[in-house]
Amino acid sequence: MKKDERHIKGQGLLEFALVAPIFLILLFGMVEFGRAWMTKNILTGAAREAVRIYAVIPYDNVVAESRAVNILSSAGLDSSRWAISIHSEDLSVPGDNLVMRADVTYNFPVIVLGFIPGLPTNNILLTTSTSMRRE
Repeated sequence: MKKDERHIKGQGLLEFALVAPIFLILLFGMVEFGRAWMTKNILTGAAREAVRIYAVIPYDNVVAESRAVNILSSAGLDSSRWAISIHSEDLSVPGDNLVMRADVTYNFPVIVLGFIPGLPTNNILLTTSTSMRRE
């Protein structure tokens, strides 16, 4: 009976060694997904604010872009990783001929991918665009 107990002694350690890496990958994956989701929401908010200002004050890219920059900066996003594009589109429809559009892109740095060897990049490109009719 004592001989069998010695063989079972290491079973818990072996099970932990097999399950722990899978658990840690899932945990860090959820954390990274949450960070990316939050960043995407910040980008969407910045694009909405910028296009709203651009629709109310037509053809003033400077004010609209500065509003988007203020939102992105206040969120603590790296200014070298984002790009903002604000422009108008002609729909060629009488009455509703101008639509203002704001596009915001961000190279999201994924921290976990730096620890996994063999993956080509540790950035994910997040993009969002918002459009409104000119008032």
